Order: sequence, then C-alpha cells, then structure tokens
Amino acid sequence: ERWQAFESKREAIAKEQQRLSATWVTPENVPPVEAVRVLGRPITREYALIELLRRPEVNYVSLMSLNGAGPGLSDPKVVEQIEVQAKYHGYIERQRCEIAHAHAHGETPIPGDFDYATVRGLSTEVRQRLTHIRPETVGQASRISGVTPAAVSLLLVYLKRRGVEGRSGDLAAHA
Repeated sequence: ERWQAFESKREAIAKEQQRLSATWVTPENVPPVEAVRVLGRPITREYALIELLRRPEVNYVSLMSLNGAGPGLSDPKVVEQIEVQAKYHGYIERQRCEIAHAHAHGETPIPGDFDYATVRGLSTEVRQRLTHIRPETVGQASRISGVTPAAVSLLLVYLKRRGVEGRSGDLAAHA
C-alpha cells in the first residue's frame, strides 16, 4: 500500500514536470500586470512554465494562476517536490555530471612509479598521502581522506599528459 502511494506520487510528479516543460507562455498571452504579480516583472519572450518555476521568487501556486498555466495539482506533497526539483535543477545536474565524470575516470590506473611531486598545485599533505598510500586508480585516490576533488582533477591532467588511459577510453575525451 505504501509502495503504491509512493509510485502514484512519483508518477504525478513526473507527469506534472512534463506538462510544465511542454506548456509555454508568451508576452502575448500573459498581460504585463499578471506577469508582474506572479513573476515580479513582465516577460519579454516565450518561456516554458518549468523555467519560470526555477526562479527563486516564483512558487507553483502563483504560477498556476497565470493565464494558460493552470489549474495545476492540489496535492501539497507533490507540489512541494515539483518546486524543490525545479529550484535545485541546476545543482542536481551539476552533481550528476560530477558523478558521471568520477565514474568515467574511477578506473584510470595510476602507474606504480608515478611521482606525485611532479604534480604542481597539489598540497604537501595530499602529495604525502598519495605517496604513502600509492593508490592504483584515480577512484582509489579520490576516496583517500583529505584528497580533494581539485586534487583529483590535477592528477587526471597529469596522467593525461603522460598518456595514461582508463577503461572508459581516452582521458582527453572526458577531461
């Protein structure tokens, strides 16, 4: 029963997100007074409703009051999720890209004789940890306490220059 409720909610969220992405408003169908009331300023071009919902000053309920936008959904839990996902869309996408990047390079081997002292920009602490632990892959290096994402990026650049490839192919294609 709980699973069914969860699935129903998830489906309602997906359907509404799809509707918001496919529904467009234009300066012609949204009077400036209405745009100012809901958005804080008139619109000057065509927008998908989901784009407008991403604005910090716009909420779902007020957005649904725009001409051509509503009536929208009434379930407050679904509405809350739609708002949260819209507002944090950019952050979520950036994290997905970082995760994909990490997976793509996680299996990149680090030669056993790799000299971490040659990697300019690595802090002394990171250099010492990597030299002491001698990780076999970039993925292992990234999981060492104190090794920052920036340090991993520097390491990838130096490995690329050295011509080391990971399982996912040429580092140049992913870096």
